[in-house]
This record gives sequence, C-alpha cells and structure tokens, in this order.
Amino acid sequence: MAAFIQDYSGIKMPESKRTMVEGRLRKRVVATGAADLADYCARLFDGGGLADEAIHLIDVVTTNKTEFFREQEHFRVLEEVALPELLARRRAGPYTSLKVWSTASSIGAEPYTLAMVLADASQRHGGFRVDIVATDISTRVLETAATAIYPEEMIAPVPPEMRQRYLLRSKDRARRLVRIVPELRRMVRFGRLNLMDATYPVDRDLDVIFCRNILIYFDKPTQQAVLARLCDHLRPGGYLFLGHSESLAGSGLPMRPLGASVFRRE
Repeated sequence: MAAFIQDYSGIKMPESKRTMVEGRLRKRVVATGAADLADYCARLFDGGGLADEAIHLIDVVTTNKTEFFREQEHFRVLEEVALPELLARRRAGPYTSLKVWSTASSIGAEPYTLAMVLADASQRHGGFRVDIVATDISTRVLETAATAIYPEEMIAPVPPEMRQRYLLRSKDRARRLVRIVPELRRMVRFGRLNLMDATYPVDRDLDVIFCRNILIYFDKPTQQAVLARLCDHLRPGGYLFLGHSESLAGSGLPMRPLGASVFRRE
C-alpha cells in the first residue's frame, strides 16, 4: 500500500506513519463494505478495484494543513517585489492578465489569500485582470474550496480591512461561518491535478507559481522532476514560491533565489 501511495502521489509513507494511515483507511473499509483492511487491500490489488478507488484512497491519506496568510512573508514579497516587476513588464508587452497557479490549494485558503492580495493590488495599480488556477490531488478538499465557506476562527490571520471587503458572514450568526465574496470566487478556478503526472494541463506562460510545503513529502528525484515541470510553466521573469523549508539547491534550473524561498526564472 505504501509503495502504491508513493508511486501515485509522490508522498512518502514511512513505517512511522503506519498507524496513522491504517486509521484513515478504515474510513474506506467502511465505505466500500470490506470486511477489514486486509479485505480492502485484496479488493484493490487483487480484485481490480484500484481504478475506481485510487482517488478516494488518496483523499483519506493525504494531509491538508492550510491557513489564510500562511508564511505571510511570501505575500509581502509578492506584493512589494514581484508585482511591480510583473506589472511593469505587462505594461510593456502583450499580456492580458496576471496568471497565478496555486499547486496544492487544499481547501482554498492559499488561492483565496492570493485573490485578496491581488484584488487589493489591482485597485491600487489602476486595475488589472487576475486569473488564479488552484489545483490539488484531493477531490475532497477541492469540494470544500469551491464552496468557499469557512469557520470564523479560520479567518483570524486575515487583516480586518480585508475581512470587511472580502468575507460575508452567515445570516445565522450562531453558525459562525464566513464565505468568500463572489468577485473573489470568480478569480479562482479549481481543478484536480497530480503533480506526479508527466505533463500538467496548465498554461506555460504563468507569472507566479505557489508550490509550498508539498515537496517536503517527496523524495529527492521526485522533487527534482516536479520542480523542472513547474519551471517549464513559468514565463521568463516569473516567480516560484516554495515553503520555507524547501529549496532549489542542486536542481540546475534557470532560477535565481530572492530570499524567503522565492525564486525568479531567468
């Protein structure tokens, strides 16, 4: 099972995670009507059930930690360093919009944070169009992301002025829920994508890619392969944002480090 999960998603499943994985898989044992974990595995690997079950299996074993404005320094760099350069080049060239990709969007906190930051910047810079593609391997989290509804406690990192502009509170205040405003929801397109795939159905002239805190789950060869594919989707001068514990060291890619795990394609 661990070998299949790593081959399919790139995510390493060491022996230390065995109890956690087995606990999560019990949800699928119940859902599929299998007698136990052994029966579930037999159905998948001996009974031909893997084709239909793979997506659901990955849904329950993947970890989707996320929050609004996570690693906040990245959004400052995007706003103060990357955007001025990208907008200057946009004014001088035939670009019709700013293209951004959130590669591991989870339940949507990262792409909606990007939408807030870029919507504010658009107002300050005379207006520009923003297209955000947000992908994840888990269909379960993408369904949550598309609804754009979150518990109130999750929006604590969002600055108060942005909460006023971009969040709607439930009419039933007892539910303590908020929803991203429609204009921001229209900026983001969600879709399922596996970073282990040989090719990505994403534009190859992107201005910004966020791929944060996912590479740490891959082994080194997988990291290098994914990074090379991501680089191919950035236009020259485009920016790649990685998690603070991730880097491009030894990749040989035409990317210049700018600090805070931010890189610009040469």
